[in-house]
Amino acid sequence: MTRILAIHSFRGGTGKSNLTANLATAIALKGKKVAIFDTDLASPGVHVLFGCSPQPGQCTLNDHLQGSESIHDCAHDVTPEQVRQAHGRLWLVPAAMESDRIARLLREGYEVEKLNDAFFELSDHLHLDYVLVDTHPGINEETLLSAAIADCLLMIMRPDSQDYLGTAVAIEVAERLDVPAIRMVVNKLPEHFDQLQVKERVASSYDVPIGAVLPLSDDLLTLASGGLALLTFPTHQWSQGVQELADELMLRVLA
Repeated sequence: MTRILAIHSFRGGTGKSNLTANLATAIALKGKKVAIFDTDLASPGVHVLFGCSPQPGQCTLNDHLQGSESIHDCAHDVTPEQVRQAHGRLWLVPAAMESDRIARLLREGYEVEKLNDAFFELSDHLHLDYVLVDTHPGINEETLLSAAIADCLLMIMRPDSQDYLGTAVAIEVAERLDVPAIRMVVNKLPEHFDQLQVKERVASSYDVPIGAVLPLSDDLLTLASGGLALLTFPTHQWSQGVQELADELMLRVLA
């Protein structure tokens, strides 16, 4: 049975898309079939991490949501060689990058039910083990309705006051929607912060289990979304944290 993991943040700039791409890769390295849906339709970016910019004529999620294209034709195989050698597969359903298409979607909207149905349709077609949904930041109807059908919601935040307050609102809404499981990830933690204190503060603030606390990394900043940190720096503390998060989700949360 396919498991759906929604990755969300209250604000942009948390590293949500970067974490989504690397987490999907970590899961696929376990020999699993994984698809990523980039539903951050106003500012898509997951494709950059896989070096997969949609070309003219290639179908994107927009073509399915606002047209008649099959969701099967919108899924592109982006499996890295390391994943292929581990007998895993990785597909990406990217969003359109053209400004006029983004503007049209924001102006006209789309049927959330069609998006949610696409998760299950593609899962059946590709026999997927996991679907990861990179959401649009903030609180909006489309994001919340997609999160509501997820088996787990991964909330990403940075350790600053605005994120603490906004994340509290997002978690409260998710709990009202009866999301089966919620996990917190603190990302971009500066070196001078005490990791244990941050864990304790987050746990006591939200009463939600901590999935991972990931450091702010100069190496990742140098990589600048030009690739997957998990494959480029596999022994880095950040990459190891993502690998441990993948293990935790697969063994205990999404089993």
